[in-house]
Amino acid sequence: MKNKFNLSVCTLVLFLTFQVQAFQFKDATGELHKLEDYKGRWVLINFWATWCAPCLKEIPDLISLYQDRKDIMIIGVAMDYSDPQEIMSFVRSLSINYPIVLGDRKIASQLDEISLLPSTYFYDPDGHPAARQLGIISRENIEKFIESKSMEKK
Repeated sequence: MKNKFNLSVCTLVLFLTFQVQAFQFKDATGELHKLEDYKGRWVLINFWATWCAPCLKEIPDLISLYQDRKDIMIIGVAMDYSDPQEIMSFVRSLSINYPIVLGDRKIASQLDEISLLPSTYFYDPDGHPAARQLGIISRENIEKFIESKSMEKK
């Protein structure tokens, strides 16, 4: 009986771990983004809002990173909005080149309870959670983090 219980607990832990690690987002153009689609690339999920000054400060770095580094996939998740058209107008005005998801608490809950904006979640090229950054992030910090993790693997 004890072995069956241990096996059930282990199975549950693996299932919960998988559920927390995996995500499935539909962006504003209708394209579906799943973690498993980006094996071999770093994945950054960035939660932001138009009223959030630190969010707006980090967007240019995310734009340039997405443009210059093909080993990184960035998905922006717009939170706390009332009109999707306003978000998309805002995205166009800043020339955001990475996919944008119109987010809400249900979408965010695939990763975590989002309590601070901006919040960024990193997944390594194998699809494993690598880090979480609460607050502003810069291109320099992202690239240093990726370089340090790459050095650890060697």
